[in-house]
Amino acid sequence: MRDMHCHILPGVDDGAADLEESLAMVEAARGAGVDEVVCTPHCRDPYFDWDAMWAAYNLLCDHVSDMPIRMGFEVNHTKLMELGYEWIDHLAFADTDEFLLELDTRCHAHDFEQYKRTIFEIQGHGFQVIIAHPERYHAIQRDISLAYDLVDMGCVLQASTDFVAGGRFGDELKPAKRMLKEGLYTHFASDAHRVGHYDLFTRACQKFGKYL
Repeated sequence: MRDMHCHILPGVDDGAADLEESLAMVEAARGAGVDEVVCTPHCRDPYFDWDAMWAAYNLLCDHVSDMPIRMGFEVNHTKLMELGYEWIDHLAFADTDEFLLELDTRCHAHDFEQYKRTIFEIQGHGFQVIIAHPERYHAIQRDISLAYDLVDMGCVLQASTDFVAGGRFGDELKPAKRMLKEGLYTHFASDAHRVGHYDLFTRACQKFGKYL
C-alpha cells in the first residue's frame, strides 16, 4: 500500500523535525501496512526550498533501504502561480505522471475558474492531477458539486486520513464522509506530520476503505 502524501522528510517543513523522527515515521508507516512512501514536502511559503528538500530526501534514502521512497511535492496553487508553469515538470512525483495539487483552504467557488485553468495546464504537461484533501476546502464544504467538477475534469481526489478525527481544522469529517459515500475519492493518504498520524491512517482505512 502506497502512502502518496506525507511530510516525512527531516527538517524541511512542519513535518518531521529531524532524521530520528523521520525514521520513526517510516516505522509507523510500515506498521500501518504501507510499503511505499512518496515524500511530499510543502511547496508553499514559508517552507519551499528546492535544494534543502532534495538534500533531505537523499539523506532519508541513505538511511532506509527496505522501503521504496519517492520524491514529490505538495504543490500549493498560490505558490505555483508565483513560481510559474515552467516549474510543473520539476514538482511532479519523480519518475511518474502524477502531480499533487493543494488548493487554498479558504477558497471560494469563483476561485475554481483559475484552478481549472491551472489543472488544464498541468494536464497539458502530461500529468495526472491529484487534488490533496478536498474535504479541507471551504468552497467544497459549502458546495460538493465543485468536487464533482474536479473529477469530471479528470482529476483524482485524495483524502487526508486525519479526517477521522475531524481533520486539521476540525471540520473535515462530514464532507469527507459524504464524498466517500458518493464515490468521489480515489486515494487515502496519511498526510502525516508526526508518528501518531499513522494511527489515524489505520483507523480510516479500516473504517472507510471499502468506499475506495
